[in-house]
Amino acid sequence: MTRPTPVRGRPLASDQDSREKLLDTATLLFSSQGIAATTVAAVARGAGVTPAMVHYYFKTRDQLIEAVVDERVCLFVNSIWDPIRGDEPPEDMILDIVERMIATTEKMPWMPALWVREVLSDGGQLRERMVQRVPLAKIALFSENVARSQQAGAINPGLEPTLIFISVLGLTMLPLAMARTLKNRPLLPVVNKAALLDKTVLTRHIKALLLSGLALPATALSDAHFDE
Repeated sequence: MTRPTPVRGRPLASDQDSREKLLDTATLLFSSQGIAATTVAAVARGAGVTPAMVHYYFKTRDQLIEAVVDERVCLFVNSIWDPIRGDEPPEDMILDIVERMIATTEKMPWMPALWVREVLSDGGQLRERMVQRVPLAKIALFSENVARSQQAGAINPGLEPTLIFISVLGLTMLPLAMARTLKNRPLLPVVNKAALLDKTVLTRHIKALLLSGLALPATALSDAHFDE
């Protein structure tokens, strides 16, 4: 594969895509090999420019990381939380989050691996940065909505509202991040290996697990009527 010839000097004023290309390249490298292993030189090489060009747009490596967080990762977070009103049926609210998370990863396929590697993992370089950008107001609306439904007897009172979204994150991001590994070198014996990468199957599975767990549908429905 022939590498692009690095562009030297200052960017042209009309070249509005240069900064976006650098952000995209950095994001992909952060996702595939980790932030610690990604140098400014590697980003420049991947984008087909010189390191000086990277520093033209981002004075420091840390500034580049901050830009990836604000202009790439936060787009994902906002797409999940912005539609939350706090007055929708809690089941719809939760299941809509699942659908948005999976749909957004279609546009941002690098997100699951980056999230697991740099946000969830100990020592991940985005963990503290994302903690500072948590949409606290939306999370409060989410938790209050679930709590009200629990008080009304509509949702299992054994659930902890603040942990529900973390559970949803685990159910979605981990399988998506592991999809390629599971497909090429399955860790478990499975009959339908193609289903590992089928996001329709994943969505259906997560919804069923959230709504009724391991209980048979008839049993779950009977228990719901009993609780009422």
